[in-house]
Amino acid sequence: MNWQTLFSNRRFNSSSQNTQDHSRGDYMRDYDRLIFSSQFRRLQNKTQVFPLPGAVFVHNRLTHSLEVASVGRSLGRTVGEKIAEKHGDKLDEIAVDFYRFELPAVVMTACIAHDIGNPPFGHSGETAIKSFFEELDESKKKRISEELTENQFNDFLKFEGNANAFRILTNIFLKNGLKLTFATLASIIKYPTNSTNGFDKKTGYVSTKKSGFFDSETSYYQEIVKKLGINVIDEEKQVYARHPFVFLVEAADDICYRIIDLEDAHRLNIISTQEALDLLLPFFEGQEVYTYLEGKLPKIEDNQQKLSLLRAMLINQLTNKCADVFMENEGEILNGTLNKPLIDLLDERTIELIQKIDEISLKKIYRHQAVIEVEIAGYHVIGGLLDEFVSAVLAPKAAKSKMLLQLLPVQFTIKPEDSLYINLQKIVDYISGMTDIYAVDLYRKITGIEMPQLRG
Repeated sequence: MNWQTLFSNRRFNSSSQNTQDHSRGDYMRDYDRLIFSSQFRRLQNKTQVFPLPGAVFVHNRLTHSLEVASVGRSLGRTVGEKIAEKHGDKLDEIAVDFYRFELPAVVMTACIAHDIGNPPFGHSGETAIKSFFEELDESKKKRISEELTENQFNDFLKFEGNANAFRILTNIFLKNGLKLTFATLASIIKYPTNSTNGFDKKTGYVSTKKSGFFDSETSYYQEIVKKLGINVIDEEKQVYARHPFVFLVEAADDICYRIIDLEDAHRLNIISTQEALDLLLPFFEGQEVYTYLEGKLPKIEDNQQKLSLLRAMLINQLTNKCADVFMENEGEILNGTLNKPLIDLLDERTIELIQKIDEISLKKIYRHQAVIEVEIAGYHVIGGLLDEFVSAVLAPKAAKSKMLLQLLPVQFTIKPEDSLYINLQKIVDYISGMTDIYAVDLYRKITGIEMPQLRG
């Protein structure tokens, strides 16, 4: 891969590559289109880790995405400057200007989009969708497997939020006239392969850890690969190298969720102030700033403010370290042979401290009763909604099915002339796009737990 060709402001179904809006660049237009989209707005009522809503503020998918975008912008700016400085004599003027001025917008936009494909109830929502299709009764599973290709069925059996994000930003955004640039779209594909060849860690490729696009969007990604010159690992199996910008988006997320989840746990009294300080302060040992913190922290009365200070300083430190690691591994990144996230390539001491946070988070946060309760609720609600609507798609002439299908918004209308694959995708699009609150409300109504009411 080559820095000269790895960016493009081209958009699907658009022949022009020149912006008509001189008040903002093409990549900031991507950002604006995402920020004002209904899909992004709905993230405000989607669970990050802890249940929503609550008396104590905790992060939801939207606030998390905005914070990741802030870190991603900093990473993009730092790395862009380094690329422009190091390779300025080999790149044309347009490329130098892109890395110096536009890369921060690309990474920032990809960051706010990185969770846009996640269903309600956090990561358990993904598992609930996969489990539903895995546990279908034999007659329904036989019907679906006969009418769908193996890869199409795997899109449901191995449903992945990352692939769903790419679907939303291509297939669904195109229908709404929201066309994003190839550079932005390439930057969100963490696992560039299909559902059949993804979820295979034995290959050693980071590309196959999960999946990055569904069968229906394969041609979109292949067009991006061709335009940007992304390395092909296995054309037949549709396995591709990561686009370099993906490493920056991933690093921004890796930095944020670890620290922010810890901060939320402190707000909810799951983690004590001392426990949090013991996890965060060691990152600064051996540095001049450590003496400053030792004198500053005792003077701050509000414990949450103490953690806010440490959070800001640690995010800045990890951001700079990840930017350095990116440039140190530039050769492997461009060759498509780097198969670890940047945060796993930091110095040994930093990795050791991050692992301590991971251990505490797994034990006290991700296995907390309230978190598990949300996951269980997700199984029941998402599984129940899928059961109702998928059954209606498979038997559309039944009386109940006709009523259920009438509840679907017009953009998800089930059409007899469409294939079963397309119609099942419409159901999953509808349910995965719901907020937690809406999903619970609809589930209660169609299962008779709560009677609908007319509101004037």
